[in-house]
Amino acid sequence: MRRTAVRAAGGPVPPPSVPSAGGQDTVPAPGPVPGAATAPAPAPAAPVQRLQTEFPFELPRGYVDESGTVHREGVMRLATARDELVPLRDVRVQENPAYLSVVLLGRVITRLGTLPLVHDGIVENMFASDLAFLQDFYRQVNAEGHTRASVECPHCSEPFEVELGGSRLGES
Repeated sequence: MRRTAVRAAGGPVPPPSVPSAGGQDTVPAPGPVPGAATAPAPAPAAPVQRLQTEFPFELPRGYVDESGTVHREGVMRLATARDELVPLRDVRVQENPAYLSVVLLGRVITRLGTLPLVHDGIVENMFASDLAFLQDFYRQVNAEGHTRASVECPHCSEPFEVELGGSRLGES
């Protein structure tokens, strides 16, 4: 048989109880002692600020694969120190330093159209205008940390933002 205290309406709530070793009587469950100081509630966590690590782009001309499909829309991720160091050990880069951007872009472009995989072989077969666009986009994303700039209208002095990446040739 279990015994519990009956609470009067509006009265304090008794502490929870657990059966004693014999199973007949109940003893208060371990917990805070009534009237003892309690720890302050933790402060609410600050809102988590997310870092944008992927940036969509659209090539001016587009990469044409072996079946003739044109791939224009893609995503580039932020480069890591490793992304910039690993290509320096590549024989092609050691023989021709201009090849660095091709290998580097092949590492940081995560998606291009419907291609299952993007690598330096794809980048080296892009049109020169697309390669120049991607090199510029890489610098904007990784050097400045964003592709927008705050500017001021020369006529009315109203501030506004412009997209530096551009989505078409001549828009940057």
